[in-house]
Amino acid sequence: MKVPLAKPEITDADIAAVVGVLRSSNLSQGPIMREFEQALATYLNVPEAVVVNSGTSALQLALHALEVSDGDEVIVPSFSFMAVTNAILSARAIPVFVDIDPQTLNMDPGRLEAIVNEKTRAIIIVHALGIPAATAEIIEFAKRHSLTVIEDACEALGSELNGHKAGTLAEIGIFAFYPNKVITTGEGGALVTNSSMLAARLRSLRNQGRQPGTAWFQHYEGGFSYRLADINCALGLQQLSRIEEILCRREELATKYAHKLKENANISCGWNKRRDARISWFTYPILLKRSFTVQERDEIWAALRHRGIESGRYFAPSHLQPALRGVPFRCGDLTETISISERLLCLPIFHSLNEQQIEFVCTSLDEILTNRTAHSGTIHAVANS
Repeated sequence: MKVPLAKPEITDADIAAVVGVLRSSNLSQGPIMREFEQALATYLNVPEAVVVNSGTSALQLALHALEVSDGDEVIVPSFSFMAVTNAILSARAIPVFVDIDPQTLNMDPGRLEAIVNEKTRAIIIVHALGIPAATAEIIEFAKRHSLTVIEDACEALGSELNGHKAGTLAEIGIFAFYPNKVITTGEGGALVTNSSMLAARLRSLRNQGRQPGTAWFQHYEGGFSYRLADINCALGLQQLSRIEEILCRREELATKYAHKLKENANISCGWNKRRDARISWFTYPILLKRSFTVQERDEIWAALRHRGIESGRYFAPSHLQPALRGVPFRCGDLTETISISERLLCLPIFHSLNEQQIEFVCTSLDEILTNRTAHSGTIHAVANS
């Protein structure tokens, strides 16, 4: 049995929508793009949505539009996909890494006061793995210090905390639609905001600094080619139309995992305890107990892969990446970031994942961990008997 970590669900309706665009004369900057933007704004209950060609592009545009630039410091969790740090570096700003709350895997608001200074310009909140961060507390802190805030909800479309959807409370929220996300456009991303003026600038920036209604070769500021084709938007529009079905299915799968793994003393997976939170389950994270080393976690990953089960070792801390050698950055105490990044393992979640596959994943994990105990901590990548 082969179980991938992620797998996009592409229906006949999705295919028909894409084919419909291919048969039209509007492959880019057409009516389907505008329809997708409106549908996103409506779903997220925000006035403006601007689609772009990736979540990374969305991050770069957000920093550019909010005028974060040379020498500005941006507070960000090191426990995040490297794209977040890359966007800060591309703005010639300085990343400042803050530790995470082990209960949420997200930025710990209690750690911010110790790391903010006169050079701090912005905070990027990351809703890691679909788990909503403590956005309201972080934004309140930012207001006290006159900082701008960006929400990276690339892995958290549909996540909620206190009735607010992830990505909708800051100046700008961003989303991504890569094939491993909750919905996909193939490649793609989006920015959302409550400001019509900010949205207009973002639309100009994604299109080489052009403005609507002006001559095609008139450019009003330096911009980028970050447009998202109507082909991609057609796929996203169809997928978004069944977002509630997708989220409910992922919740169902997460509940099955939690039930099957609750008796395993070697792991914890209690991410869904808060009644005021909704997790969109980008993946299903489990945390090995503190006695496990990073080498043992990696051996478990390899043993699962040997059995045909893909899992994810999210995230290698950004502040330890080779790309930051010789690059200025600051960080506080990152004890939890390092500990969790060495013990976290993410299990498969996708729409067509079935009961038999979940049973296979959980049984295999239990057998591998039991085998470790029996052999004094050594993980053996043996095939399933």
